[in-house]
Amino acid sequence: MSNPVIDRFLHFLDASPSPFHAVQATVSVLAENGFVAVDESAAPRPLKAGQRAYIQRGGSIIAFVVGAGIVSESGFHIVAAHTDSPNLRVKPQPLIRTHGYVRLGVEVYGGVTVATWSDRDLGMAGALTVRDGTSTRQVLVDVRKPVCRVPNLAIHLNRTVNDVGLKLNKQTDLPVLFAMDDPEVADPLRSFLAVEAGIEADDILTWDLSLFDLTPATVAGANDDFVFSARLDNLACCHAGLEGFVAALADKPPAHTSVLALFDHEEIGSHTNRGANSSYIETVLANIAENSDNAGKGGLSRALTHSTLISADMAHAVHPAFADKHDAQHMPNINGGPVIKQNVNYRYTTEGESAADFVLLCEAVDVKYQWFVSRSDLACGSTVGPMLASRLGVKAVDVGNPMLSMHSAREMCGTADHPALAKVFAAFYR
Repeated sequence: MSNPVIDRFLHFLDASPSPFHAVQATVSVLAENGFVAVDESAAPRPLKAGQRAYIQRGGSIIAFVVGAGIVSESGFHIVAAHTDSPNLRVKPQPLIRTHGYVRLGVEVYGGVTVATWSDRDLGMAGALTVRDGTSTRQVLVDVRKPVCRVPNLAIHLNRTVNDVGLKLNKQTDLPVLFAMDDPEVADPLRSFLAVEAGIEADDILTWDLSLFDLTPATVAGANDDFVFSARLDNLACCHAGLEGFVAALADKPPAHTSVLALFDHEEIGSHTNRGANSSYIETVLANIAENSDNAGKGGLSRALTHSTLISADMAHAVHPAFADKHDAQHMPNINGGPVIKQNVNYRYTTEGESAADFVLLCEAVDVKYQWFVSRSDLACGSTVGPMLASRLGVKAVDVGNPMLSMHSAREMCGTADHPALAKVFAAFYR
């Protein structure tokens, strides 16, 4: 039986081959629900209770609903996730023309499981920066046909591959096959992109282009237990946050101000002008605290003491073939419910009090929950949670749904987990 939340999830995944497109898909949902764009560079205007708005920066977006209470006394309820995923990015001067082929030089973005990108049908998506008179503008492109490939070397020429594993040199082996070379075409990539975007090739100045696997997101498994897709880490939590955010909308908003913050660049450390470690979210929250009709005394600093953050990023499900990679008491299962992630060195931001709050949220809406702690002899990953909690000084918890194949070109998660997490987020916003 079809689940409307899962149907919307699959559509969101397929509509989001790059962070720019993930934001575009988010804006589409927000606009349908009465949200309007705010120009950061414009003079601030008064914000009324119930006002729905968003501020976009490239592949990042922060949306909010102004609460009915005094902001400095009611604070913010924030769900934060990230729009970017590990992948291959096209270099600014990518053309490699040798042996009758055109290949494109790529850089590895984030912690890619490189071997999973071989022998896949790859599309190309992202943003072109183009001439606009004496200025520039951005044009999004989404090439939905197989234009690139990393071809494997035949086993006849690589006899030990099954014994030692596929090892690809990122500089020499990863450049993707793009076309047969035509010496009469000066720049085959610009010429191709110009046709796709409906612009002149000479007007393309620069680009931010990602390669992506063209296989659509799908419900899978003998009993429809799974979602197979690219970019589940972390578009799954972006969409669950968006679902909960929209589901909690009402004619009369709660006392607190609800915030959905989706950041680009988490996979590379967030040290950018729109990453979670920038001033982006502080600027937005300060504007709300200063310009709301019910701002109250004390402004942002006081509001933050009444605020709570849920950092949402996918979690490691126990792998049936590698269960020894998990701590025996912390083995989340797919479709076992949202995972509370904890680390005493605060690679995750969870503390006892914030974890207890999340447990109560799950219990209130009858959703099962699980725990993840890394093995004590394995390094722990991290999320936007610790940097946001330290920047804002708010109580925070790290959670996410369990998944397998994290950072592969194709990943998998559970069909029961996704609606459950969205349900918990809706309760948090309410």
